[in-house]
Amino acid sequence: QVQLVESGGGLVQAGGSLRLSCAASGSIFSINAMGWYRQAPGKQRELVASVTRGGSTKYADSVKGRFSISRDNAKNMVYLQMNSLKPEDTGIYYCNADILYSDATRVDYWGHGTQVTVSS
Repeated sequence: QVQLVESGGGLVQAGGSLRLSCAASGSIFSINAMGWYRQAPGKQRELVASVTRGGSTKYADSVKGRFSISRDNAKNMVYLQMNSLKPEDTGIYYCNADILYSDATRVDYWGHGTQVTVSS
């Protein structure tokens, strides 16, 4: 009953910027961590950045200093500001949310992804 919808992907030249947004909706009791993952063709999905409800963040080494994750708890949204983009950043970016229900059940939800393509 939870849906995650990403937006903001597109085609940019190397050195450009994009801002991804993800909105969580549905029967949500609380959201613990939210994050962004990406998957390039033929590769495994990898963590790009994550943020806890309290604001603690993690970043992949490859994006540190270039990407910034943030969230709006009241709106159940998470953002990824991507600067100084490189061709190797190309891939499908997925939003993830760790949902906690009232019976203490935790479930990960995923969006359908948004394509980011960085040209050289």
